[in-house]
Amino acid sequence: MSRGSRGTALICFLILVPPAVGPAACGNDQPSDAAPRDATAQVALSVGEDGRAVDPDKPLEITARDDSRITAVRVVDAAGRRLDGELSADGTRWRSTTPPAAATRYTVVVGTEKDGVPGRRTADLATRPADGDRKLGIVFGPARGVYGVGQPLTAELDRAVEDRRERATVERALRVESSPAAGEGSWHWVDDRTLHYRPRTYWPAHATIVVRSALEGVWIRDGLRGGKTKPLSIRTGDRVEAVVDIDDTEMTVRKNGKTLKTLPVTTGKAGFRTREGVKVVLGRQANVRMTGTSIGIPAGSPESYDLPVQWATQLTESGEYVHAAPWSAGSHGRDNVSHGCTGMSVENAHWFFTTVRQGDIVRYVDGVADSPKMPAFGNGFGDWNLSWEKWKEGSALNSPRN
Repeated sequence: MSRGSRGTALICFLILVPPAVGPAACGNDQPSDAAPRDATAQVALSVGEDGRAVDPDKPLEITARDDSRITAVRVVDAAGRRLDGELSADGTRWRSTTPPAAATRYTVVVGTEKDGVPGRRTADLATRPADGDRKLGIVFGPARGVYGVGQPLTAELDRAVEDRRERATVERALRVESSPAAGEGSWHWVDDRTLHYRPRTYWPAHATIVVRSALEGVWIRDGLRGGKTKPLSIRTGDRVEAVVDIDDTEMTVRKNGKTLKTLPVTTGKAGFRTREGVKVVLGRQANVRMTGTSIGIPAGSPESYDLPVQWATQLTESGEYVHAAPWSAGSHGRDNVSHGCTGMSVENAHWFFTTVRQGDIVRYVDGVADSPKMPAFGNGFGDWNLSWEKWKEGSALNSPRN
């Protein structure tokens, strides 16, 4: 049987699980008119029959007896996690496709059929701790707090996960809830140890977002299981979005769809162009020292600088800020003369500084031909620069194999 056909068979028989278990047939989810009889004698479990704890490194097998056949199997733990498996074509055997989770109690429900009469057996299993296995640790981010609607969630793993099937196991256990609902969302593997999560569009304003892991004890690969992970809850504030028109040298700031102000600005000049695209506020500093050497400009060169800067709102890890730039006041709203930052008056920079928070959106548009693009990763949060289709390609769950 091909992997694709096995997946189809699995979907069909799982649909037929309680409240009533009847004869299996793809597309037929109607319960039988006859009440299922006790099928204890018709079903044998490979482990746990004697009441002892089960070795979590061994798959669970269920075998039909006495000329009966298995029609449906459901194995689920107290957290609602299913243990997937495959049913043989003749209905005589079901086998889990991965080992069960360690230190976990499962309820097993098996539907059978013999001579046209449905049966059902329910059993409880408990697995032993997997003391010898390493545990995959996960830390969710950002820190608990209130953020703008553009803030992605992050999951940092303490071990590399490269195999796509293993990634799917991890990703499937990472659950995100938003109230109000944010609609469709997806994780994206940035690298072997880092995932980001974002909705298709920005988060709702004034939402509560909770991310948690159901990976504890789950088998990922030989010698590695999921560890305990602390859940994270954050909130969003108002939807604040700034749009910087590079060519027109102005910034328009909106709050919940209403325009608050349009400010004259200056952005990067030739050779130091400001990146086009969507950026997310990383943080704010009331006072910061900015030097040309921090962005690769040699000290003592004509472009070198060393300046105390007020009201600096950071947008990229490489050093793009929105900040006060009184030295270039004559160019605000007229020319782009900076080394890549967005400069404005002290008064306007202070207003912007006090209006935005971490996670708010600053979108740069209408750049010149040589304006670089904001990357999705590696220089702050550029996640929103990927189309939704491209974003979903970074999920391990979007493969037909999963």
